[in-house]
Amino acid sequence: MPRRAADKLIRRLLTTGYWILTTVIKTLEWTDDGVRFIDQTKLPTEEVYVTCKDYEEVATAIRDMIVRGAPAIGVSAAMGIALGVRDAEGDHVAELRRQFNQICDTMGETRPTAVNLFWAIKRMQDRFEQVSEFPVAQIKQAMITEAQRMYVEDIAANEAMGRNGAVLLPSSGGVLTHCNAGALATCGYGTALGVIRAAVESGKKIHVFADETRPFLQGSRLTAWELTKDGIPTTVISDNMAGAMMRQGKIGAVIVGADRIAANGDVANKIGTYTVAVLAKEHGIPMYVAAPWSTIDMETPDGSKIPIEQRSAREVTHIAGKQMTPDGVKIENPAFDVTPNQYVTAIITERGVAKAPYGESLKKLAGAAVGV
Repeated sequence: MPRRAADKLIRRLLTTGYWILTTVIKTLEWTDDGVRFIDQTKLPTEEVYVTCKDYEEVATAIRDMIVRGAPAIGVSAAMGIALGVRDAEGDHVAELRRQFNQICDTMGETRPTAVNLFWAIKRMQDRFEQVSEFPVAQIKQAMITEAQRMYVEDIAANEAMGRNGAVLLPSSGGVLTHCNAGALATCGYGTALGVIRAAVESGKKIHVFADETRPFLQGSRLTAWELTKDGIPTTVISDNMAGAMMRQGKIGAVIVGADRIAANGDVANKIGTYTVAVLAKEHGIPMYVAAPWSTIDMETPDGSKIPIEQRSAREVTHIAGKQMTPDGVKIENPAFDVTPNQYVTAIITERGVAKAPYGESLKKLAGAAVGV
């Protein structure tokens, strides 16, 4: 989004209600007291909000998955950086730069797979350099404004994605999702769920089948919670039911989000996505990926170069605090897997829809101008 258009939207948000462009779900927001998040670890039984008062608390919120989802992680990191810069001590730009670099390093260590995190850090770094000759107070305000701009742009991108992708979904029937790629994974509206929302708004009769998404249960806890609030018919299924549901003809399309998409169209998303993609291919079901352009990593040639985050074994061994595995058993808990591009029917972005060969179509979209 052009900077002038984004600035206009920011002023509109600040003067007429910060959440005017979002759904009722307040995933994250900038406040004078800090960055406020809905605590996604407490959903769906408790709707609890936490305010992170410094950048280290924001980093912890990202690391502990209080906030999650690649687009939300990126904007949260930008707001955390802005918060850290705002509260930095000293009146000299050199000292501010030293603290700024430390803040960026801390944010960069939180979640390695989601490329939006590093895109957001780089964008804040670029903006800092652009204003580095200004007085310290102006630099601080520029950092806050840039984070707010990224928030607005994310919502606009999600709505554009919804419009671009809605036409691809069937006019009626079941659509399978894996993990949560909705308002809770973004600043509002959602990526994969944004496409579903747009399809429903256009009159399509969609019934969502939400994989529970072990081990963190983002599908059963978060996706089902969101869609229920929207009144969209939703059925939660266990992850190992997807193939049977496809064979029974209950699923007409699959749509998921992404945490990083390589230049050749390989997709890193929540663990289990690869399994769903292979099953969809076998059953002749289209497999769509919806993600903002900031998730496209044109510097990574293919999926083999995408780092995969390894998370705590406890996420597998325990559910709601109750131990589910015997003591001493070995645990594997990669947070993501990579789906090769041949299993992906189309990649939906705010710039348009890319199809195979992805090396060519994504390169073409890379040069596309993006407006409001």
